Amino acid sequence: MKHQVLADALPTIPWEDRPADCQAVLWRYSRNPIIGRNPIPRSDRVFNSAVVPFEGRFAGVFRADEIDGMPRLHTGFSNDALAWDIDPDPIVLATPGRISEIAHFEHQYDPRVCRIDDAYYVTWCNGYHGPTIGLARTRDFRSYEQLENAFLPHNRNGVLFPRKINGCYAMLSRPSDTGHTPFGDIFYSESPDLCHWGRHRFVYGASGRWWESLKTGAGPIPIETSAGWLLFHHGVCRTCSGYVYRFGVALLDRQEPWRVLTRCRNFILGPEAPYETAGFVANVTFPCAALCDAATGRLAIYYGAADTYTAVAFGLVDEIIDYVRAFPA
Repeated sequence: MKHQVLADALPTIPWEDRPADCQAVLWRYSRNPIIGRNPIPRSDRVFNSAVVPFEGRFAGVFRADEIDGMPRLHTGFSNDALAWDIDPDPIVLATPGRISEIAHFEHQYDPRVCRIDDAYYVTWCNGYHGPTIGLARTRDFRSYEQLENAFLPHNRNGVLFPRKINGCYAMLSRPSDTGHTPFGDIFYSESPDLCHWGRHRFVYGASGRWWESLKTGAGPIPIETSAGWLLFHHGVCRTCSGYVYRFGVALLDRQEPWRVLTRCRNFILGPEAPYETAGFVANVTFPCAALCDAATGRLAIYYGAADTYTAVAFGLVDEIIDYVRAFPA
């Protein structure tokens, strides 16, 4: 490998070689979508979800939009990270002490899961007088302790870094408004204790490029490499028939992640397949999780398709970093 991935080897992640007729840096799993409609009794759709390696298998926190119309978080387990056993009952969050004051339910959606030291942290868009960043901790994916919300409303796309930076926990987020948010930029924040967040820094926002001219937001947990933090994001534009969501990618400085080393001017995956262009919300590819094998640089990215399905795409870290550098913004 040309660029070292600074993480653990994960030889059991899903993988499929690039099709012979494909020249792209990301390619779709041939058996997509991996989660179809109505996968559990209370759910109409499962999408925009997060997965991590766990005890020789894989665990995940899934967004399930249920038959009362509300999005809730559910736990799932898998042997191969493709076929998932999702708990039909939503996650119940323990709310010790004053946390009970913020425990009323409005909505829970678009989770990310990040391992830091010996615990797994879940961030999600939490309804507390509008959307904000909810935060919870688990060690076994069976019991979850809710922590303080990270920020005031309104905010979305809270994504933790997998290690402390300069002695502090670090998170990317996208301040927004209470609606669908026809704007959005990525900011960096840090905390000594996962409670008090500050030192907010602008990272990057919507650009002059048409495909991400409206808004952007951090996707999977950043992947640390010798070249910098590899960050995938969604980029959004408005068309005559509605919004379109595509994948973008950038490299951030390892010690000062608010500093952008380079950002790709091209999108690397957008809605093309039938399960991406048609569904509850057409023309959406929304990345939320990635599994990376440090030994080979193989990458499996999980994304929501048309706000209806869960799908997977594959790539190689070396190729993606080289592509970002070859087509800088």
